[in-house]
Amino acid sequence: MSPASSDNQNSAPGAGSAAILNADHELLWRPTDPNSSQTYRFMHHVNTAHSLSLSTYSDLYSWSIQHRSDFWSAVWDYTGVIGTKGTGPFVDETARPGDNPLWFEGASLNWAENQLKGGEGRDGDVAIIQAQEAAPGAGFEPARREVKWGELREMVGRCQRGMKALGVEKGDTIAFWGGNCLEAVVVLLACSSLGAIFSSAAADFGVDGVHERLSQIRPKLLFVTNGVVYAETVRPLLQLLPPLLSSLDSPPVQTIIVDHLPSKFVPIPDGLDGKVRGWEEYMESGGEGEVEFKRMGFNEPIWILFSSGTTGKPKAIVHRQGGMLIDSLREHVLAGDMGKHDVYFYYTTPGWMMFQYLVSGLATGARIVLFEGSPLKRPALLWNLVDELGITIFGTSAKYLEQISKVHTDVKGNHDLKTLRQILSTGSPLPPVLFDFVYENVKSDVLLGSVTGGSDICSVFAGRNTSLPVYRGEIQSRMLGFALDTISDNDTDGDAASATGADGKPPGELVCREAFPIQPVGFWPLRGHGHDEAEVAKAEGRFRESYFKDDQGVWYHGDFVKITPSRSNNAGGLIMLGRSDGVLNPGGIRFGPTDIYSVLETPEFVALGVEETLVVGLMVDGGADEKVILFVKMGSDKELDEGLIKKIKTSIRLARSARHVPGKILKVSDIPVTLTGKRVEIPIRKVINGAPVSSINPATLRNPECLAEYVTLGESMRKEEGM
Repeated sequence: MSPASSDNQNSAPGAGSAAILNADHELLWRPTDPNSSQTYRFMHHVNTAHSLSLSTYSDLYSWSIQHRSDFWSAVWDYTGVIGTKGTGPFVDETARPGDNPLWFEGASLNWAENQLKGGEGRDGDVAIIQAQEAAPGAGFEPARREVKWGELREMVGRCQRGMKALGVEKGDTIAFWGGNCLEAVVVLLACSSLGAIFSSAAADFGVDGVHERLSQIRPKLLFVTNGVVYAETVRPLLQLLPPLLSSLDSPPVQTIIVDHLPSKFVPIPDGLDGKVRGWEEYMESGGEGEVEFKRMGFNEPIWILFSSGTTGKPKAIVHRQGGMLIDSLREHVLAGDMGKHDVYFYYTTPGWMMFQYLVSGLATGARIVLFEGSPLKRPALLWNLVDELGITIFGTSAKYLEQISKVHTDVKGNHDLKTLRQILSTGSPLPPVLFDFVYENVKSDVLLGSVTGGSDICSVFAGRNTSLPVYRGEIQSRMLGFALDTISDNDTDGDAASATGADGKPPGELVCREAFPIQPVGFWPLRGHGHDEAEVAKAEGRFRESYFKDDQGVWYHGDFVKITPSRSNNAGGLIMLGRSDGVLNPGGIRFGPTDIYSVLETPEFVALGVEETLVVGLMVDGGADEKVILFVKMGSDKELDEGLIKKIKTSIRLARSARHVPGKILKVSDIPVTLTGKRVEIPIRKVINGAPVSSINPATLRNPECLAEYVTLGESMRKEEGM
């Protein structure tokens, strides 16, 4: 490959993005030997197998989306998937995403078997490390747990046999609720080994949030951790179990309690006699024996993830096992160069798709690190883990990096970080200023990989690649095999070829023009699983409405982005500009909320007291136009005075344009966020424009008590505008 070369560097950027492209895209990091990367080695494999002469990432990307059957077949072969691949073609390449074609129809495989292959011949090596936050005030100082590959395989076998003893069969649903712990991984692997369907919820989901999920999938078994520690405080879960179980029309056959905390901290409440069983007793019931793997079709369901559900019942998104396996190998092996030499950490909970993203690292042979607790109560804690455990790949969120930049600014001065080679960030767009923070205050020789994907695909559409450079404020590359493109208001045509050009088109909605193997099977309930036909038809209709807006079968992902002109043969990176429904349009000029956040999320404004911001559009002129409204949460001892408002407006005007300047800037007590810390622009936009607060599902928010303030502000602003 030729990363030092550059193509299309002089292409004019699209409308509305010139300031971003011209000001925010300095080269921050480049690989020392890209030719040794797995991406390059894979390209050599493709060249040999298909008599080609691909030489750059851009070449490989173009080939991968124009020959998707051959590409995904090559990924299978190169990464050594255990199973039977069948004969090609491996997808109907004339089918569009709207057709949701079957992939690898002749294949037979098992996801869990492929995860545990990472430990072949290494029974004595550590596979998983579990770390928990302490609660010193309660006298809880947990020791780390290390589980070796041989022990992990034995635990999965016991858990599998326990499931079989309770009547679990292929296609049954199994749920886990609680902390990010070893038992959650074991349940997931055991569930997959049998062909059952896994789903999970985090400990911070209350009864209503868990009910909304379990009532849709009706799990045969429910596994629950007795509690967790967060912010050095013991938080029991068992007291929530009786009301949860009594709220379900079809409660699980058995509920198994995992003592994640010592039982003395979490007494079992009344009303659970005969309904629950302890984890140790359950595991002993499995007896001795080897774990068995039920190999199934590529398109069989493996797990159900739920959308955030901020404006209604969460969508139950069903993923296919083969897609989840082969794409995680593409992601971790080809894009990330991950292998048995790595120690891989991602801060997550079982309620977020990053849990599966983390666990799937096992298939590479990497050691994975589980952590349960607050990442910020002691800001040095996770960085200490990097040094103590030798973490090489550190996954987190943009929100975490933003907070660290405020409260633990000199990371490199306080930590060694000698093993760290990648920092991955997701959850929300990573603004340019945080790229600066990482390279200046954390580590200069590190790949900072901002990634984007979501629960809808349970993977990454665009993100890190060890063979490519990192540019400030930009996601490195579109992932191989995905025909990603943008569609703007007056641009609805296109094909796979146009997706490769990175030709400086205006920002637009992120779409995938061609079918891809991690497209969900559908929403639960699925056809063929014994459900009421009317409910199945409703789920199918909701699935189509969620992702397909035109008659061409193009997948609309819901993000508003800019695909940059190709540089260093990266085929064009991505700049995230916000959710497509949250796009602002004052005076007909479209831009994303990130354009404003990136100006304000800087040390300068933090010093002035700006803690959090939220930007949405208020309809004015009878709905013919829109006014940009900026909500600001200030520090406890700071005021949003006229001087600061003037500075905010001036900074936005200078960095972006006059059209970007908010029409109104208002102080609020809090900024609403989901349970995973994401700002909720779209629901707040609806509320300030008159939608009832009941249109927002409070169970999905970390701080629903702040919604009333936005209702009041919306009423006042609509009255002021005559709306």
